[in-house]
Amino acid sequence: MKNLLILLPIFLICSLPIFSQEMVSLPLNEVEGVTWQNPEKEYYSKAWDTKVVTNVAKPTLQVFRPSQETNTGTSVIVAPGGGLYGLSIDSEGNDVAKWLNKKGITAFVLRYRLVPTGEDGTAEISEVWQSNPEEMYRKVAQVIPYSIEDGLNAISHVRENATKYAIDPKKIGFMGFSAGGAVTMGVGYNYEKNNRPDFLVPVYPWTDVMSVQKPKPDTPPMLIICASDDPIGLAKGATELYLSMFEANKPVGLHMYTKGGHGFGMRKNGLPSDKWIERFYEWAIAQELTQSTM
Repeated sequence: MKNLLILLPIFLICSLPIFSQEMVSLPLNEVEGVTWQNPEKEYYSKAWDTKVVTNVAKPTLQVFRPSQETNTGTSVIVAPGGGLYGLSIDSEGNDVAKWLNKKGITAFVLRYRLVPTGEDGTAEISEVWQSNPEEMYRKVAQVIPYSIEDGLNAISHVRENATKYAIDPKKIGFMGFSAGGAVTMGVGYNYEKNNRPDFLVPVYPWTDVMSVQKPKPDTPPMLIICASDDPIGLAKGATELYLSMFEANKPVGLHMYTKGGHGFGMRKNGLPSDKWIERFYEWAIAQELTQSTM
């Protein structure tokens, strides 16, 4: 009996499902003139009312796999936003990945390199945005080329390991929010053959730090999401991005919601913008980038 009592807790522990984070480190080049003195930090931000990650100095991918029964072979790399001072890791990252998994899509949440910050990067950007925006843009401009490099390296990794992840190497998309949308645009302007995305989804992209450019001859299909009432004025850049693709006769879609503000991600606000990810899914099916699991 005594031995049974000892073994019972072990049996119960072993009987429970085990969940572990599958994290992948990406290649790393030194950022000239930038030093991260504080470690990467994940915490709840009162300023943004959500969980965030700051001080990313070493880029990583977190893998979210769908069930084998529903796996469509499509994959999406997800780049959360946060002004390059942080990552809104749930609303624009993990929650997106989990939703995609339910549709049979493998997701990879990218923690790309960020501006080095102190104890609370979200409070820091809120303050500097008001007091010294020129300094904020200077720091962002210094780091964003490496953030884009992280995005391109993420595509290379996913494609090179397509068999391991049970995905189609010709159906790898890149989706990013706000600053992550700027990274998405940068990926779309700087890819080469091995790291070309198969589709792009910039969601309220921060075109102030990644200006709209002429699309490449083989630019992949793009779907742009934004809201007209975006308080930091990103609707105009989103429409300019759409027109750049449209006028170049490239496959492009645009969902511009009347209301939604900025940073809605997977938050529920009781607005049509709450359903943006469903519109993405419908678009992906229509473009034959994925297939319905129903």
